[in-house]
Amino acid sequence: MIMIKNGLAIVFLCLSLATAVAQDPVLMRINGKDVLRSEFEYVYNKNNKSASARQVMPKNYVGTFIDYKLKVAEAETAGMDTTSAFRDKLEARRRWSSISYLVDEETEERIAHRFYNRLKFARQAGKVRVSHIFKYLSQNISGHALHEIEAKMDSIYQMLRKQGKNADFDACVVDFSDEKSEFWVSWLQMPAEFEDIVFGMQVGEISHPFFTPQGIHIVKVLERRELPPFEEVKEGIMHSRTYRYEMDEEMDALVEKLKKEYHYIPDQAGMDELISKGKTSRVLFIFGGKTYTGREFTRFAVAHPGGVRRQLREFVMKSVLDYENSHLEQKYPEFRLLMQAYKEELLLHEITDREVSERIKMDEAGLKAYFDTHRSDYYWKEPRYKGIVLHCTTKRVAKQVRKFLKQIPESEWMDAIRLTFNAEGTPEVQAEQGLFAYGDNAYVDALVFKGQEATPILSFPFTAILGRKVKGPEEFHEVSERLSVDYRNYLEQRWVAKLRASAKVEINQEVLKTVNNH
Repeated sequence: MIMIKNGLAIVFLCLSLATAVAQDPVLMRINGKDVLRSEFEYVYNKNNKSASARQVMPKNYVGTFIDYKLKVAEAETAGMDTTSAFRDKLEARRRWSSISYLVDEETEERIAHRFYNRLKFARQAGKVRVSHIFKYLSQNISGHALHEIEAKMDSIYQMLRKQGKNADFDACVVDFSDEKSEFWVSWLQMPAEFEDIVFGMQVGEISHPFFTPQGIHIVKVLERRELPPFEEVKEGIMHSRTYRYEMDEEMDALVEKLKKEYHYIPDQAGMDELISKGKTSRVLFIFGGKTYTGREFTRFAVAHPGGVRRQLREFVMKSVLDYENSHLEQKYPEFRLLMQAYKEELLLHEITDREVSERIKMDEAGLKAYFDTHRSDYYWKEPRYKGIVLHCTTKRVAKQVRKFLKQIPESEWMDAIRLTFNAEGTPEVQAEQGLFAYGDNAYVDALVFKGQEATPILSFPFTAILGRKVKGPEEFHEVSERLSVDYRNYLEQRWVAKLRASAKVEINQEVLKTVNNH
């Protein structure tokens, strides 16, 4: 049972006194877990941006925040934050959000424009459809196994090259590739090593074997679409260039700044050996207290082909940027709050889907039971007519149709008319079945609601009706849209009540008064 106390227990009061001088005191404790004032402020301000929303005072938002936290905690208990799909979404958002903390927007736009112009000058495609012969390479693959796979891919390439236009690339994909499907690639979707090759290829061209961080590829381009205007791709380029580790002047400046900040110490002997021999097991440099050796460099070099000097420079750049990226939460509190909020929003969506949305889709019995219990809530201000309007060729047909339809269920009326009266020759009946409010149908208005007389249809001049007036819907399907909303709210309220029944919440009212006012 929730206990929200104005005067907290002595222990909690002592804690509050101890943290009152801190910049970010504990605002509340939910099931034993502290919530800092900054966390509450971030969520409160994020969800109260509009002019009308600002009228919600922090003290009135507390209940909503507690419900939100309880739902997130249940999602974490269910392990929803441990799935690969969840982690991929979170990492993608983190990469997208971190760019502004690594490079300022003006500098990044300049880099993006230079990159775009280089693509345009090289007549690179904007989108390609490809098929590829692909072998996955694990990070810990042995040198012998790597050599065998590389040799096999090279022999496949030489065979395809000899066959020329008669090469059966599709058969090689089926026989040798770990990935069988064709796919479209847009810019910034694949590693730079992949894009740099395939976007410069012509339709029908087959690439030589090349490495990416995922493995080794031989690619055939099946279709090309040209590069879109810069404004259409600018944002995507700006939010991904940092992860390409290319040697732009601006990126060099950032890396040099970070080297000083985190005490970069090169080992000249190790670097000299690497440059002269192409490999080394010695230390290359120390950065942020971590030692980087030739072993880490070798794994990087496999996926980033080039000269050793260039590879070493890019390896240093990647290591420095990766280190900075991994410490953004500690370095920038606002970034930590941003990522925490996004993680919790993802979890809230997942758990709400499980507890509410998916149940509505499958719980027809629950919808019907809720409708039966709350039927009077769906009554209309004015009665409606549930039935059928029959436009017939003769008065005799109209009489026959009404008599016939009275003997069968309403759900079969339209089919019965089609099969019995309109099956052969000229149709004898034109019908409209449904739920009619005043104003929906001129013939219902005239014959049921005593409105203005309606003009008969020329080919079906005799109109009759069959049905009844109703105060409200008789079947829950008739109000499915509104009913789904109401039932969703009911399920959510019941879920929240269950969460609250077992929750313990303590709030420091003095800290609450300082929200957005400190």
